[in-house]
Amino acid sequence: MSDAAVTLLGIRHHGPGSARAVAAALERLRPDVVLIEGPPEADAVVGLAAEPGMVPPVALLAHAVDDPSKAAFWPFAAFSPEWVAIRYALDQGVPVRFIDLPAAYGLASGAEVPGGTPAPGDQASDGRSPGGRAPGDQASDGQAPEVLDAERESPYDPIGQLAAAAGHADSESWWEDVVEHRAPSVDPAADALAPFSAVAEAMTALRERATTSRRDELREAYMRQAVRAARRARYARIAVVCGAWHVPALSSMPTVAHDRALLAELPKKVRTEITWVPWTHRRLSQHTGYGAGIDSPGWYHHLFTNGASGGGSPGGRALAHWMTRVAELLRAEDHPVSSAHVIEAVRLAETLAAMRGRPLAGLAETLDAVRAVMCDGSELALALVHDRLVVGDTLGEVPESAPTVPLQRDLSRLQRSLRLKPEPEPRELDLDLRKENDTARSLLLHRLRLLGIDWGSPARSTVNSTGTFRESWRLRWQPEFAVRIAVAAQWGTTVEAAATGRAVERAARATALPQLTELVEHCLLAELPAALPAVMRALADRAALDTDVAQLAEALPALVRALRYGDVRGTDSAALEGVARGLADRICVGLPPACIGLDAEQAGVLRGHLEGVHAAIGLLEADEPGRAAGPADSLGERWAVTLRSLARRQPLSGTGSGAGVPGLLRGRATRLLLDGGRIDSEEAGRRLGLALSPGSQPADTAGWVEGFLAGSGVLLLHDPALLGLLDRWLSGVPAEAFTDVLPLLRRTFAALESGVRRTVGERVAAGALDGTAPSSAVPAAELDVERADAALPVLTLLLGLGGAAVGTSTAVARIPRQTDRRSAG
Repeated sequence: MSDAAVTLLGIRHHGPGSARAVAAALERLRPDVVLIEGPPEADAVVGLAAEPGMVPPVALLAHAVDDPSKAAFWPFAAFSPEWVAIRYALDQGVPVRFIDLPAAYGLASGAEVPGGTPAPGDQASDGRSPGGRAPGDQASDGQAPEVLDAERESPYDPIGQLAAAAGHADSESWWEDVVEHRAPSVDPAADALAPFSAVAEAMTALRERATTSRRDELREAYMRQAVRAARRARYARIAVVCGAWHVPALSSMPTVAHDRALLAELPKKVRTEITWVPWTHRRLSQHTGYGAGIDSPGWYHHLFTNGASGGGSPGGRALAHWMTRVAELLRAEDHPVSSAHVIEAVRLAETLAAMRGRPLAGLAETLDAVRAVMCDGSELALALVHDRLVVGDTLGEVPESAPTVPLQRDLSRLQRSLRLKPEPEPRELDLDLRKENDTARSLLLHRLRLLGIDWGSPARSTVNSTGTFRESWRLRWQPEFAVRIAVAAQWGTTVEAAATGRAVERAARATALPQLTELVEHCLLAELPAALPAVMRALADRAALDTDVAQLAEALPALVRALRYGDVRGTDSAALEGVARGLADRICVGLPPACIGLDAEQAGVLRGHLEGVHAAIGLLEADEPGRAAGPADSLGERWAVTLRSLARRQPLSGTGSGAGVPGLLRGRATRLLLDGGRIDSEEAGRRLGLALSPGSQPADTAGWVEGFLAGSGVLLLHDPALLGLLDRWLSGVPAEAFTDVLPLLRRTFAALESGVRRTVGERVAAGALDGTAPSSAVPAAELDVERADAALPVLTLLLGLGGAAVGTSTAVARIPRQTDRRSAG
């Protein structure tokens, strides 16, 4: 494992046991230089790890200068052995170098760095099962160029082989028992290098039976060259911290010519930049994307900072401390957890470990105890513990002196000035756009969304308000936003400039009208006046050429919303209004023919567009008085003519095809006319009767009813005649067609308010379908004349009867009866 100058410390990436062992070994060795598996480009920024503002978890981010979307991460946690080695070297004033393949080679290939299949060495060094992602090696391995991936072998699990040799079926629990839960030695005479000697011996035996991939051969050749360079620099004691799988390859040095011949296969480098970015425990737990594949980073952090989970060591109270944190979390969520629960949970976890033959209680025993004692068997409560504690949302910090692109510096400045701290936990944010600071926050979030940085997403307001000055957001910061910020830097050096550049580029590339209308809305919300002219030109050009009525109908609501937001924010939107009115006129002309012959799915889509256009034209019509030459020329009247034409169209034929319009659209058009006061309830009842006539197809009729009742069924309560028509039609549906109609009707009534459904059911059951009130089985209460006379003066005043005081019987006779009001209405 070592010679006179070099000591190899084979570790499991992101393993707390390995991290403690590395700390002890470095204290014993007192090396002159520390070499760490990682990208050599990081040598320029590794010194920042010692600054007070650097708080793990953090990650090294490398990206190609010419294409920032080509990027790679190397995450570090407080319990990462590499991080421990970095901090030791910096604290002791010892040089620290990274010796893996440079990121410039991997980024040159264009391969997706985080998504690469782990090599056997990566699985060995972290103990994960085949197909799992190798923590730590995951990013640095995946960044290898395509030539490195050409000879990937089938998955091989060396830790599983070792566990099987020791008589354990579960490789993960075996590795935890042997390494991760190993308590720090209190014996000063103990050999701090003994664990690494044992691991090196085991890996040497395993590599004799495994095939090394070409990628690993290239990486290990580069590492050997770095070790040779350290020797030539005449360092007396060299410590190498690398994945355990690589130890045998670094201990037996081939010739320099051999390694040079291997490295000649590497592609040409690309220019790269590297920096530190904040990371989260949750990202460390992900097996895809930019994760590291650690199932329990919060638990590992607890083990590292509190020692192993058993007794008899400096960290002997770690299990009790963990259970206390669980209790605090559950109490905060209103779960009744007492101190007795904590004590019993600790005892149960230790007992389970003894029954299972484990030296200490691991995560499995701990969670089993928490489920049984503190959660009363509830998987929901246990999921909360797993999410908040076992994984966690801890967000790291990097110092301001870390190199960043100008766009990142501007964003950081805005976050500080607007008091918007990036946090990994989701939280709600309500903004009042009448306040200057809240308006600035809104602009920042909208501009970031234009750049693809979805730090905030629009949410339903938790504050009861119908004004347009209220905005609600759901905020959650993601570590990979660092890459998106680097990519967005190509469009500008400030958030506003980058958002403007991005909007102009999207307008030039847009191929559909709805894309442009959505972009206009975003530009107005983000207050980007410099981008609007280019976007409006693209919108006008596309609107003039687009003949698809469905796309026009989809685009109009976004334009009208943009007009509203423009008014709230004081934006000049006259040109936008002209485009919106032009689209509305074209929709009025083209909508009825576009609805002919649609199937059920297409009709459902167009129904949504129909409702959106109706609402949009209503908003446009509110600003129309004074523009039109007369009522017949108004936009609202032209839209009403369109709806009448649509409602009078012939139904589809029995085959669902032909020149007819689906009942869903005809029924919806009728309801929109009724709600807009264009027809009265009598006319609506007549059209319902026609739709429910015996000659109509049951499926088309059910669609008509669905469109007519969509949104609100209160109409059936106010006009029992309509309910009677519907009841008689449903009673007459043939048995063979009833099963086809039933799902449609169920969907229709399921969308109604529960109170409406209940009242309709009661009226049908009572037989009140002819416009008369059902008879009541409860006898009428006798009138107490003496008590009524006391309230008579107030009642007379409220009803406006006037005149001299009258008797109770006379006053009661003058009160209009409910049936009289209903018939009069």
